[in-house]
Amino acid sequence: MFIDEAEIWVKAGDGGYGCLSFRREKYVPKGGPDGGNGGKGGSVYFRTVRNLDTLLDFAGKHHWQAQNGQPGSGNNKHGADGQDLTINVPPGTLVYDTDLGLLLKDLNKVGMKACVCRGGKGGKGNKAFATPTNQAPRTTTPGKKGQERNIRLELKLIADVGLVGMPNAGKSTLISRCSAARPKIADYPFTTTTPVLGIVELSDFRRFVMADIPGLIDGAHSGAGLGFEFLKHIERTTIIAHIIDIMPADGSSPVDNYHAIRNELDQYSKALAGKEEFIVANKIDLDPDGEIVTELKNKLNKTVYPVSAVTGAGIKGLSELLWQKVKEAKVAAEKQI
Repeated sequence: MFIDEAEIWVKAGDGGYGCLSFRREKYVPKGGPDGGNGGKGGSVYFRTVRNLDTLLDFAGKHHWQAQNGQPGSGNNKHGADGQDLTINVPPGTLVYDTDLGLLLKDLNKVGMKACVCRGGKGGKGNKAFATPTNQAPRTTTPGKKGQERNIRLELKLIADVGLVGMPNAGKSTLISRCSAARPKIADYPFTTTTPVLGIVELSDFRRFVMADIPGLIDGAHSGAGLGFEFLKHIERTTIIAHIIDIMPADGSSPVDNYHAIRNELDQYSKALAGKEEFIVANKIDLDPDGEIVTELKNKLNKTVYPVSAVTGAGIKGLSELLWQKVKEAKVAAEKQI
């Protein structure tokens, strides 16, 4: 099950109480105070790990709490600190404070770790209050409360190439050809209802991540169809591979379909629409003479790469070109930093 949003409550551990104690030992009258301090409460961290790609772990668990610090004890013994709570999330997770409407951290790389709630300090035992003029204090302090927050988690998948296009354009078949991903494939619209990630492996240990995004339709940016809730996942991609069905089953125009999708990207986000785009004309097995592809190139006045996801024609070359595009885009991004 793919879950990309979750709301949870997190709380750091409370500090342990300070201890009120006096030394009691045979032949040692008036031994003095020996109450130890309480331990510190555990803090709450979010950490990104490589083997997660969904927020499913938060679907049935909404309360997360770190361990409290232990109280101090006699003989000047310090209470044990509470254990920190580290919550694993997939790369690309945005952590928001719900009450403040504030983005706390964008965990967009594997191995990142962020503290969202600090544990409370431990209380002081009566030993800490002993002075030359107050040699038998009976004062202690309780531990401080740990921080707590209402957290909203939002996942935006991180992929090198995001596949976009109309429903039934052949995106699922294409990603199954290029990678080991096995999305559901059928001859009706909206077969893909959740994003699918696949790793495209090439020679010389080269690889990149491809994401199959559910099909978009007119009005997707305002909630129509399935596209609205998944458009955000394309924002993390390096480049966009726009898949065009050259012979749609509904008789629509491939050119009009292309412009409709571009309009949805532009309406949703200018930054998204400005990403580098690679146009792929799919189902060339239905156009043996290449007339439709030629017409498509002329009308769009853009470079179009023809493939057949069903027969595999052009898939290997497409993978090589996409890898080269991804490499170039990453190099350009590094120069801007």
